Amino acid sequence: MAERTYRIHIAAELAGVRVELIRAWERRYGVLTPRRTPAGYRAYTDRDVAVLKQLKRLTDEGVAISEAAKLLPQLMEGLDAEAAVRGASLEPRTHVETWRESVLAAAQAYDQPRVSDVLDEVLAALPPLKAFDDVLAPLLCDVGEQWEAGALTVAQEHLVSQMVRARLVSLLHAAPQGRSRHGVLACFPEEEHEMGLLGAALRLRHLGVRVTLLGQRVPAEDLGRAVVALRPDFVGLSSVASRSAEDFEDTLTRLTQALPRGLPVWVGGAAARSHQAVCERLAVHVFQGEADWERLASA
Repeated sequence: MAERTYRIHIAAELAGVRVELIRAWERRYGVLTPRRTPAGYRAYTDRDVAVLKQLKRLTDEGVAISEAAKLLPQLMEGLDAEAAVRGASLEPRTHVETWRESVLAAAQAYDQPRVSDVLDEVLAALPPLKAFDDVLAPLLCDVGEQWEAGALTVAQEHLVSQMVRARLVSLLHAAPQGRSRHGVLACFPEEEHEMGLLGAALRLRHLGVRVTLLGQRVPAEDLGRAVVALRPDFVGLSSVASRSAEDFEDTLTRLTQALPRGLPVWVGGAAARSHQAVCERLAVHVFQGEADWERLASA
């Protein structure tokens, strides 16, 4: 698995340090040398974030940054030793696992207030994207799998998903609005599953992309009208529910025909990944993973 990296504003959020301060530390004291993405953006690893946290701790305690920078070799040795003990993971996963287990136990007991309390604890402890990646998204997968296995009822699944959706919406309201590229996000006309779309909107906003979120069950003609009026840089579609290749192709064809010619169209979700050949035939990009976020934000 490729090592996870973060753009500078996400690294700053994770470390609790201002972006301007990170740049100044790099320029004046050489505390980090982040790798660069193909588009030229700084890319910070979890190790880099951990170093920034240590430097912030020292400066908060009154140590001058010039002196803290001299301690950097020792800091890195300590972090590497911790990583080796933890199996190359800079952050233990115990809290994440405990939160997810607590929510599932509360769902079994129909205890929605407890679900709400745990999710609030997650959002208070973690930055928005980390909360989504490490807890909210995996939790939804766990709930879906338990429902399919008969371990949770529809009511218990809804009890959790409604609370998660509410937290995602609140994170979106608080997320940066973006200033440069603009994307319109919508579900397929018959698609009711929108959690993945909400997560995509959250990540894109934190990458500096302005997002117009249309949500569930958007008819092709209405999507076309919105896109003509808004003139975005790309359109992102979500298709999760299983469908035949013929049905998927018919729906995707109607959607692309409703859009201006030449506008980049991306589609994500389980159904899209199942019908990649159809997407390629219609010149639609299938969202695959981490590298595609960078493409969407900087193309």
